[in-house]
Amino acid sequence: MTQAPAAPKAARRRHDREIIALAVPAFGALVAEPLFVMADSAIVGHLGTAQLAGLGVASALLTTAVSVFVFLAYATTAAVARRVGAGDLQAAIRQGMDGIWLALLLGAAVIAVVLPTAPALVELFGASDTAAPYAITYLRISSLGIPPMLVVLAATGVLRGLQDTKTPLYVAIGGFVANGVLNVGLVYGAGLGIAGSAWGTVIAQCAMAAVYLFVVVRGARRHGASLRPDAAGIRACAQAGAPLLVRTLSLRAILMFATAVAARLGDADVAAHQIILSLWNLLAFALDAIAIAGQAIIGRYLGANDAQGARDVCRRMVQWGIASGVVLGALVVLARPLFIPLFTSDAAVEDAALPALVVVAIAQPICGIVYVLDGVLMGAGDGLYLAWAMLATLAVFVPIALMVPTLGGGLTALWGAMMLMMTVRMITLWLRSRSGRWIVTGATR
Repeated sequence: MTQAPAAPKAARRRHDREIIALAVPAFGALVAEPLFVMADSAIVGHLGTAQLAGLGVASALLTTAVSVFVFLAYATTAAVARRVGAGDLQAAIRQGMDGIWLALLLGAAVIAVVLPTAPALVELFGASDTAAPYAITYLRISSLGIPPMLVVLAATGVLRGLQDTKTPLYVAIGGFVANGVLNVGLVYGAGLGIAGSAWGTVIAQCAMAAVYLFVVVRGARRHGASLRPDAAGIRACAQAGAPLLVRTLSLRAILMFATAVAARLGDADVAAHQIILSLWNLLAFALDAIAIAGQAIIGRYLGANDAQGARDVCRRMVQWGIASGVVLGALVVLARPLFIPLFTSDAAVEDAALPALVVVAIAQPICGIVYVLDGVLMGAGDGLYLAWAMLATLAVFVPIALMVPTLGGGLTALWGAMMLMMTVRMITLWLRSRSGRWIVTGATR
């Protein structure tokens, strides 16, 4: 009788070790990625205001183009992890290669669209006459880095599926350092200006993709997996990723609607909104690291036909998500007086931001549950449900957000709508997790 509680405790400790081992390096890699843009901004900012404004417009377009295809990482992680759980490493890496080939095809398609339409895209984003030439230059050159960045996404998914989040961390750090050195050398040393910044970033991105390909190809040769493109496999990857693309587009639409509503509230509110949104994204990186661990671990358990193990680790990760959300929420409340002055000295902006930050803090435990369950269902390959759930969330959020300027409440009310949006997501994901319909075991879903 005295030994009965030992097994659950031992299982929890095992799950905790797995989660930490995967989530901590994943968090480091996630944080390293936006540092590319920050480094470029710091270097280009010294060239002049027009150059920095051009970089801002081009970066927004490039970030959107790449983030839309984040399903390359998510879908590949789940598919590879299932085959790892089933003990078939050859099929796991073969699945990963299909994802990489799909990334190259999508990257080529994006280049074909961006290069001729760069002036129109820059104009659509409202670049000024002085900033537009710099934005077009940066966008056209940097678009050449989109295929390697999509390869990085797919290859990251391969390694996550193989339960390796340390290699992506090392590659991200190396890429960040290389990007900074190349930017300084090409912008100032070679005198190429903003074009030098774009070329430096492209070279760093190509180097990152090359490292990933070396690692994946080495694994493929070790396990006898074919490197040739397989039309059926690529098509299967695209079909698995399509629902996740819908989910991602719906989520980005929510963020765009929120910014549009904030703009209607006034200059101080939209400025405060941008500050809060930057914090929201930073907090999301921390919670998303647990979700990434969830994708890899859940996929492996289901591939190994261990449905109970998948349920147990799902439950434990939800506890991690809640605890992380509580800690992050408390930090937001404590850091409020220090955080806002880092971005602005405008009293009106500060007055708008402070109460809205309380809402953000309260929402963090909800966000913790959402991110974890999102990762669990992605790891289970339950993309179709995620797509419909996010579309339903979008349908609930948009009319409520649009009422904020009319009903009053300002930015605090808008972020209240954002918390409601996360609550709707939590309910839809919780209902799915409770139903058990996401639990489909085997090497493929």
